[in-house]
Amino acid sequence: MYNLLISLAVGIVVALLVKFAGFSIWAGLVPGLIAALGTFIFLARRVATRIQALMTTVQQDLQSQPTSQKDAQGRVDRAVKTLEKGLVYDKWQFMVGPEIHAQIGMLKYMVKDHDGAQAAFSKGSSRNYMAKAMEGALRYQRKDFAGMKTAFESATKSGKKEAIVWAVYAWCLLQNKEKDEALKVLGRGVEENPKDEKLKASLAQLQNDKRLKMKPYEPLWWQFGLEAPPTMPPMGGGGRRMQFVTRR
Repeated sequence: MYNLLISLAVGIVVALLVKFAGFSIWAGLVPGLIAALGTFIFLARRVATRIQALMTTVQQDLQSQPTSQKDAQGRVDRAVKTLEKGLVYDKWQFMVGPEIHAQIGMLKYMVKDHDGAQAAFSKGSSRNYMAKAMEGALRYQRKDFAGMKTAFESATKSGKKEAIVWAVYAWCLLQNKEKDEALKVLGRGVEENPKDEKLKASLAQLQNDKRLKMKPYEPLWWQFGLEAPPTMPPMGGGGRRMQFVTRR
């Protein structure tokens, strides 16, 4: 990645300047490392700022209620084009491309462009728990149950503190008549989140042979499109705000 190469080059130059000043190469090691690290942080923040500006534009366009499916699709198309501008930084900073692809996948999924969503998810970051959970829901709808479990397991690793991930995973398992597996998933979720009353209530419902109620997980639940909401929620509101996080 270019940012890393530039940073290393700066560090080497500083170390050599110290040596040419009459000191040993070892004396230039510490200032060289400091210069390299400082340069990398500066360049990474510059890229993150530019990406966040694109994310802000997307959020502003999606935060209001769409008037129709056509309007929703048009907004997503514009948002995708905006996000794709950030792909030019993929060679500059680690994880830029995968994070952007994950965001694109979520947008396409929420307007039921499932082919486009799956293509984006395949390139997306495994650390984006919401994208991986949506991929799991998509694979459930396509009856790819092995792929569904793989995607949800990835989501529970990066989003183990997010109740919605465990709940949607369990819901999909229940629909596939895998109640024992759903119980295990909710049990794991409660172990990770012992103070989460929603997960504990969901686990108790299954243990007492009752229906798993997803209302406590609204409005995030509606973004998965597995049940029809009373009214269509805003694509960018009431749920996980799209935020770019630079991972180094």
